[in-house]
Amino acid sequence: MWDLPVRRGARRQLAMAKEKSIYSCTECGATSPKWLGKCPGCGAWNTLVESVAETGARPRYAAGRGLLPAAAVATLAEIDATDAERQPTGIEEFDRALGGGIVAGGVVLIGGDPGIGKSTLLLQALDALARTMKVLYVTGEESGAQVALRSRRLGLGASPVRVLAEIQLEKILATLEVEQPAVAVIDSIQTVYSEALTSAPGSVAQVRECAAQLTRLAKASGITIILVGHVTKDGALAGPRVMEHIVDTVLYFEGDTHSSFRLVRAIKNRFGAVNEIGVFAMTEKGLKGVSNPSAIFLSTHGEPVPGSCVLVTLEGTRPMLVEVQALVDAGGPSPRRLSVGLERDRLAMMLAVLHRHAGIAALDQDVFVNAVGGVRISEPAADLAVMLAIQSSLRGKPLPRGFIAFGEVGLAGEVRPAPRGQERLREAAKLGFSIAIVPKANVPRGAAAKAFEGLTIHPVERIEEAIDLVRSL
Repeated sequence: MWDLPVRRGARRQLAMAKEKSIYSCTECGATSPKWLGKCPGCGAWNTLVESVAETGARPRYAAGRGLLPAAAVATLAEIDATDAERQPTGIEEFDRALGGGIVAGGVVLIGGDPGIGKSTLLLQALDALARTMKVLYVTGEESGAQVALRSRRLGLGASPVRVLAEIQLEKILATLEVEQPAVAVIDSIQTVYSEALTSAPGSVAQVRECAAQLTRLAKASGITIILVGHVTKDGALAGPRVMEHIVDTVLYFEGDTHSSFRLVRAIKNRFGAVNEIGVFAMTEKGLKGVSNPSAIFLSTHGEPVPGSCVLVTLEGTRPMLVEVQALVDAGGPSPRRLSVGLERDRLAMMLAVLHRHAGIAALDQDVFVNAVGGVRISEPAADLAVMLAIQSSLRGKPLPRGFIAFGEVGLAGEVRPAPRGQERLREAAKLGFSIAIVPKANVPRGAAAKAFEGLTIHPVERIEEAIDLVRSL
């Protein structure tokens, strides 16, 4: 009788011993039995988070019972493949980022900073879709009353969108099977948890398992599921990167929360082009599409100013005009190189090319480069415009009015062609630009040249040719 408390204590210690801790990386999902400062999988620092190790799953077949039946295999020629049918959401810029609209059974992951407009855009899209199909909005961060208040602020008071306030995965899956909506939004995936796992909502295991279960349901039932994801301080989607591999489409909200303009960029799309963007303006009635995005990325200078050059960049399938600004100022013993919207390492390379091949030295100067409007430019075709803006700021002489440029510049000083050059020139001519410096290979010839009347095109092969040409204009 006296050993009864001892036995209870032993059982308690045994139960506690079974709950082993494991450390998972919030970036890549790699695990470690102990805490490490650096993730052994992706090499990121301070990303390992402690969680309870999940118990091993029961094997699907016992040893000695043979293998599972083999699945059917078919050749590519035998498979009946047709283009996926798309359903427009009613928001043209959102459809552009999606590649034309939503696809039945597709899974879309959309992320962005808090308050940038993810929930607002999705609520507007669901309201437009609800006129022709059944939709469901699953909210884990707000109550149904809060969602209703937001819809009234957006002017959607009589919206037929059905709302479910729930964070347990099993209840959400059961509701989706009963309701059978055509489109369902999960806002957000970091708040959803599964009873099968003991870790907290938002952990690596929970996010990965919940995303996988919802994707499995979408493929089996044909329901289009849109997942809302949080982002980290570095701007990446929170949770393991494997979540991006599970879904079909990944969209990112870009832009400054203090600005009224927003960009939705597709960084992965199994049904459309990547890097496609949709441009929106935030108004009192929600997000409105911008039909001419080039206008918001061009500053309205009364007269040309030094250090400003207009670039024709390519965002997905859309040519777009962006103003690139450069400021070269006297620096100290350690000059600064700062770029906003452009790659910093590429800026250092362009300064070295200017010094070596064009004789423009900025070794003791601070160099600041900015893409107007908060747009991010990653393509190398921006090299020529950036270099011309730098030399304009250094000389204190503005470029001519109506001037545009694009082209990649190599380390040997050669100006390489940019993809889809004629479409870029056509966009510039449409907006009234009159002078263009482009790579020689991008100059239209023959009958195509007649479409650019009013636009004087100067072909160049090397960066020193472009610099000399600008000085003579």
